Amino acid sequence: MADEFEKSLLIRPGDPYPRGAHFDGTGTNFALFSENASAVTLCLYDAHHPERELLRIPLVERTEMIWHIYVEGLKPGQLYGYRVEGPHDPANGHYFNSSKLLLDPYARAIHAPIVHQDAYLGYDFTSAAPDRYLIPNFIDSGPVAPKSVVIDPSFDWGEDRHLAIPSHRSVIYELHVKGFSQQHPGIPEPLRGSYAALAHPESINYFKKLGVTAVELMPVHQFTSESYWGYNTIGFFAPHNAYASSGMRGEQVTEFKQMVKALHQAGIEVILDVVYNHTAEGNRFGPTLMLRGIDSRSYYRVVESQPEFYMDYTGTGNTLDLTHPRVLQMVMDSLRYWVSEMHVDGFRFDLATALARDEAEAGRVSSFLDAVAQDPILTRVKLIAEPWDIHAYQVGHFPVRWAEWNGRFRDTIRSFWKGDEGQAEEMALRLLGSPDLYGNDGRSPTHSINLITAHDGFTLHDLVSYNHKHNGANGEDNRDGHDHNLSWNHGVEGPTDDPAILDLRERQKRNFLMTLFLSQGVPMLLMGDECGRTQRGNNNAYCQDNEISWMNWQWTAGQQAQFDFTRQLIALRQALPLLSRRRFYQPHQIVWLRNDGLPLEPEDFQNPHTRCFGLLLDGSQVDEQAKDGSPIGMKDDQPVVLLWILNAYWEDLTFDLPQVGPSYWEVVADSASGQVAPQKPLPEAGSSLLVPARSSVLLSSNQL
Repeated sequence: MADEFEKSLLIRPGDPYPRGAHFDGTGTNFALFSENASAVTLCLYDAHHPERELLRIPLVERTEMIWHIYVEGLKPGQLYGYRVEGPHDPANGHYFNSSKLLLDPYARAIHAPIVHQDAYLGYDFTSAAPDRYLIPNFIDSGPVAPKSVVIDPSFDWGEDRHLAIPSHRSVIYELHVKGFSQQHPGIPEPLRGSYAALAHPESINYFKKLGVTAVELMPVHQFTSESYWGYNTIGFFAPHNAYASSGMRGEQVTEFKQMVKALHQAGIEVILDVVYNHTAEGNRFGPTLMLRGIDSRSYYRVVESQPEFYMDYTGTGNTLDLTHPRVLQMVMDSLRYWVSEMHVDGFRFDLATALARDEAEAGRVSSFLDAVAQDPILTRVKLIAEPWDIHAYQVGHFPVRWAEWNGRFRDTIRSFWKGDEGQAEEMALRLLGSPDLYGNDGRSPTHSINLITAHDGFTLHDLVSYNHKHNGANGEDNRDGHDHNLSWNHGVEGPTDDPAILDLRERQKRNFLMTLFLSQGVPMLLMGDECGRTQRGNNNAYCQDNEISWMNWQWTAGQQAQFDFTRQLIALRQALPLLSRRRFYQPHQIVWLRNDGLPLEPEDFQNPHTRCFGLLLDGSQVDEQAKDGSPIGMKDDQPVVLLWILNAYWEDLTFDLPQVGPSYWEVVADSASGQVAPQKPLPEAGSSLLVPARSSVLLSSNQL
């Protein structure tokens, strides 16, 4: 059979570009970069029996350190991998081992889940010696190793195009592809947990009803099976195969495209959480699956004085070396591929500070940031940085093109509603889109991605229900994850029948949701926070591929009420453009008020006991236009005036309302009652309002 297969192929030199495997209708061109290899062999495997090697083809052509070959007659569906020869010399940063079958870094698909095998280890794993990585093992990983797949890239996109929703109109929903739909009763069981499930009408109708404009998918680049969250990437061009309901030999590419097309048709953007800072190969004791065996010294950052050790800015054992032009090219090619061929609308970069490091420092200038800044493809999509790594916290320091996960928004809002002292001054900045972080370099409120919770940490329900993490199910003796010591619950943690505690928790959740959706900036909502999803106090559910982290669709009446409150808040935000401006408010356009109705003075902001204030937004002072050219601060030729009151005291307070001409106030959102709708107007223009303890209320003036 192998002889017949070989006779059906015609070998030609091929081309060094593009890298990866590319089918042109007649055959497939293969190109692989390795600067330090002495030989590269293409290995072809039987698609029906992936353990069976059919043919080895030496790559004798090398151009600019790129090894290449063209195989006429080789069609989509073909499984392949590489064996790369070179020195096994850890002291100089080289870990070549030709007994290991290696994935193509540019593979568009990978044929099977990547589950650990001892055969992947390139060193003597039977030894307990600390220097065991110096001794290679020659177990052939070919029969068990994952294989790359030659794909057919054709797809009928029809009229699909990037939606380009303006950032100030965006509402992002962070979700896990599997966790969102795995237990959804309205989605056929064979589709649950897949890309197809997100494209299902049940999912799309849910997103539309909630009102989000974008889904931010936790990592969908191919990753190894050890991490449910997906932050152990092993394929920067390949959609994760376990999320495909239709197959793993290229079908996952088509299914992903179908998902994007369906979401776009519903007006929903797709943003990918991407991990280019490290791979799943770990440190020198990790598996040899791809880059380590292709050319470890070129692809990874090493300790210059001891090249056998990897630099680790990520906490995972290695860091990609984006100062190397070929590695930078690989990342840029990947980003362009997902935009041009897969039609995604943006990226959230995990530990982006690690990407922005030139030499040892992280800053605004780096080869990666420079490449992104000038790239014509990436100019049309959203770029969001997680602006830290394990060594540096860079919130507010990314270049003008980048939005950022605003960790200071998260921390300030949590502290304020917990009742901590001295939060008023910084709270005011966060509500206005963090002008102290983004107001001096050409950026805008939309560069602040506002979040209260994310996949990494407590859910919103657990944030107000637990003082400490409960990660026992992770198998790490509760040592993993950060213990916040929140002290919200007066010693009462988790489920309780105490009505006072339950009422406070629900109110605090509504306070957080109101703050998230009424603040300037781009709100990001964690999957399930709209309906009280709990992880039972687990704040690091990275390995919990089960009910702990999956979305539970069996809701109580309270959960349904929270969903309704959330969707109404989102609708309110979209209906009131004053809450989502493209530009920062200037001092003359806003008024800060004390509860006695007088302006809040600088000494009030600096008073550590200030826990209640109001923000008055007068539309007549705002000279910004909506997309249709109408002034955003006007309605029916009358100015819109909003008053947002926040009371983090543990007692009710009376708030004296300002007069706004011949108008009266009406409450339109109230965290104490959970109502988001115009309520009975207050009887007089200058009346007072009792604001319950630990609550937030939004009022608008109704022009007479």
